Amino acid sequence: MNCNMGLWIDHRKAVIVSASADHVTVKTLESDVGPHARYSGRAGYPTPDGPREGGGEKKYKERYGQHLDRYYDEVIGLLGQPEALLIFGPGEAKLQLRERLSHSKALSECVIAIETTDKLTDPQIVAKVKEHYGLHR
Repeated sequence: MNCNMGLWIDHRKAVIVSASADHVTVKTLESDVGPHARYSGRAGYPTPDGPREGGGEKKYKERYGQHLDRYYDEVIGLLGQPEALLIFGPGEAKLQLRERLSHSKALSECVIAIETTDKLTDPQIVAKVKEHYGLHR
């Protein structure tokens, strides 16, 4: 697929816009990754040598990371092979995804731009992608 794409992403949702002069396609992917809350488990249980770590927080972080990895893999699968890719969004998800893309042979030659934006509606996302690539309505 030779086209320009835009991707608005956070940890909950990804909106993928494929744009050309005469056609725009929008795909939305909802994440099953919950919010990254602080671990609220117990620190451990007491032993004669002090508290013993139960490893709960570490396992929680590992599971959270695995959920994100699956989410990013789904997003990458929907991208195909664009010529150029604009990744934007409010948080760190865009940077984490860029890191994963750097390991992808299929997308390593794609021109990638990164921007920080607030939460946007789907029409605002489409407008931003069109503006970025100079495509007029």
